[in-house]
Amino acid sequence: MESPADAVARLAAEMDALASPSAAAPAPSPRPTGYFDATKTATYGFLAALPLFVLYEVGVLLANPGSGGQIRVGADVWLKTLLAALGGVGWAAVGAVVLAIGGYVYWRERERRPPLVPRYFGLLLVESLVYAVVLAFLVGGTVGALFGGWLLPDLALAQLSQLGLGLQLALSIGAGLYEELVFRVILVGGLFWAIQRIGTPDRRRAYIIAAVVGAVVFSAVHHIGAFGDPFTLPVFTFRFLFGLALNAVFLLRGFALAAWTHALYDVLVVTGGL
Repeated sequence: MESPADAVARLAAEMDALASPSAAAPAPSPRPTGYFDATKTATYGFLAALPLFVLYEVGVLLANPGSGGQIRVGADVWLKTLLAALGGVGWAAVGAVVLAIGGYVYWRERERRPPLVPRYFGLLLVESLVYAVVLAFLVGGTVGALFGGWLLPDLALAQLSQLGLGLQLALSIGAGLYEELVFRVILVGGLFWAIQRIGTPDRRRAYIIAAVVGAVVFSAVHHIGAFGDPFTLPVFTFRFLFGLALNAVFLLRGFALAAWTHALYDVLVVTGGL
């Protein structure tokens, strides 16, 4: 497994390539074949995210009979509001975006596309489950040490308890997909790219700054809106540290593991598994 320094360098190189498409392309790296290398790729990230997308969309519609699925994950609403502002509405627009992302991923990794091994997807779920449990207890224990008492993970999702279990599960799955896309890929990745160009050129320092700011924003938005949690410092700190932990999973293991770790953590919380 690559070191954090190597992971930061890889992330910076990928963003440099996106920012300078006209630059001479570097020699392609070896085609990833092992489990850890393959599951970090965009190909596995996209394919592993599709079940989360389907489960969330179907679950929200089934759990909101007659309401058109009005109760949704905030990050989902933001992205679809932006899509609507750009002229795209309805399932046709959403489907077109999903196909466009899939097409881009297919083109992007055309020279080093990993083999699709069904067993890898099963291992990915097991690894994500392990991360979800370990991070819950590490973060909960840290917050407990800071504030003089163990913070149960379900305190961070207290407002969901007023909803039905089916909707809680759907929102938990959607949070894993859409919040990781917004806060890890777009926000932290975008901040890292911007800080590299207008601030410090040091890649590790730039990513640390982006990760901390992203974790603050990630925690803060959960206290906003009708279903936002009442603000308390322990709950805010819990989500801040959990956001930092998910940043580490995203950096070291890729989007697929971060999304499934987040989704499985939330599912375990609402079902009483933690």
